[in-house]
Amino acid sequence: MELMFFTCKLISIFLSLSLALFSSITSASFLDCISRQISQNFTLSDILLTPNDTSYSIVLDSTLQNLRFSTPTSPKPFAIITPSSYSHVQSTVICCVDYGLQIRIRSGGHDYEGLSYTSHDQTPFILLDMNKLRSVTVNLDDNTAWVESGATLGELSYWVSQKSNLLGFPSGECTSVGVGGQISGGGFGTMARKYGLSADNVIDARIVDVNGRILDRDSMGEDLFWAIRGGGGASFGVVLSWKIKLVYVPPVVTVFTLSKVLDEGATRVVNKWQYIAHNITEDLFINLVVRPVPVPDQEGNTTMQVTFNSLFLGTADELMAIVNETFPELGLQETDCIEMSWIESVVYFSVYLRGESIHALIERRPWPKSYNKFKSDYVQKPISEDALEEIWKWCLEENLILAIEPHGGRMSQIEETETPYPHRKGNLYIIQYVMQWTDAGFNESENRVASIRKVYENMKPLVSKNPREAYVNFRDLDLGSNGYGCGTSYLQAFKWGRKYFKGNFRRLSMVKGEVDPTNFFCNEQSIPPLVLVHSSS
Repeated sequence: MELMFFTCKLISIFLSLSLALFSSITSASFLDCISRQISQNFTLSDILLTPNDTSYSIVLDSTLQNLRFSTPTSPKPFAIITPSSYSHVQSTVICCVDYGLQIRIRSGGHDYEGLSYTSHDQTPFILLDMNKLRSVTVNLDDNTAWVESGATLGELSYWVSQKSNLLGFPSGECTSVGVGGQISGGGFGTMARKYGLSADNVIDARIVDVNGRILDRDSMGEDLFWAIRGGGGASFGVVLSWKIKLVYVPPVVTVFTLSKVLDEGATRVVNKWQYIAHNITEDLFINLVVRPVPVPDQEGNTTMQVTFNSLFLGTADELMAIVNETFPELGLQETDCIEMSWIESVVYFSVYLRGESIHALIERRPWPKSYNKFKSDYVQKPISEDALEEIWKWCLEENLILAIEPHGGRMSQIEETETPYPHRKGNLYIIQYVMQWTDAGFNESENRVASIRKVYENMKPLVSKNPREAYVNFRDLDLGSNGYGCGTSYLQAFKWGRKYFKGNFRRLSMVKGEVDPTNFFCNEQSIPPLVLVHSSS
């Protein structure tokens, strides 16, 4: 046993020394390559930061959301590139390819497993931070917009609203999420039942491929254009910008937030919600947040609270008529309803900006950081009231939050092969399991992660099967991971890939094999290349 330990320690030391030597040689060559590639209008310090620069840590931590991956031992990039022109992105790709450095691409930093700013297997990498590429250009002649990947969802919504109060875009509720990550993974939000995902409303894109070329829809081809709209853009290249189709929003929308605890019949109301939320008018979106809360005047006791949050694309009177007819169990009152503009509803649903003016959307205020772990499931059959009661018990025991959002409407009308996002017809709703904590330390993290895994395992009989589906924008490395340096075969990756993409995973891998056969653009859960060999006979 002592000999084995000593041998393992020697191997670890050798690996560390080898990586350090590689780091020194490679980083010097990379810096030389970048300095030769960039335009004469820029100095290297305009776009590149190394650990020796005082602002390196500030930029690295600026949009990093999950503190689990912000420790002294967390792998960090050799350099951070903050491109302010498309040529900078091209230069970064060319130099990284030449010198064997991985690229991690960050637009908003919300990826739950930190794949955009760290390397779980210690592979050397460069961080390409798209923060400066965030323009939004709206064209009212055809109701479209070009938006760069570094823009946040809040910025996109704000600049669209400044051009017209009758146009919006179906995107996620967290306004500090980056457009690049949101769209490339699908993009689910409050108008999904009306207009589908963000990715369903993309009509063109610009991407830098492994050869450093800038391609648009025509030059990249329909297969690659299909893949980046929900298959994870970072597997195929660096998406610079997206041309999106803007959608109609009425001048007045209505929101409400209504909470019930278990003693107020919350379980019965949730049960009814399961039958109507996906079937109700497409103009109405009602999601649920289920969380443990203290019982008033009972120190130390907790119960579960269900909060119903809603966006209705219409007036309060119209909303009340619909809810009174289809969902009277909710007990909605006119005083619960708030009429506002669509852009004000974006602030309302952002939660952490609620109550502020719409100008907060362009301040790039980050979501509050925390230690966290997330998982996801899709539900295809209503869960019984008895089973719901069991779920509440599990959440109370483990201090777990559930965020639940309905499908149906437009989501059920789009074929599951139309984009890589396959979770369409037959899905009632998606569950996001949320575990957040503030105490640092390895043991605390281990215990919290174990808690969410326990509830997830208990849920197995109640959710989708063959495969048990998951949402790629809620990254979860528990489902599986590529090996060191992304050395996982298609068959190995299929175990987790089919959960995100079902039958679309094979096509994604074939596209990958065509556009990036050497697997340069890779991370712990990137699409592996599937290269088909055709016989000459």
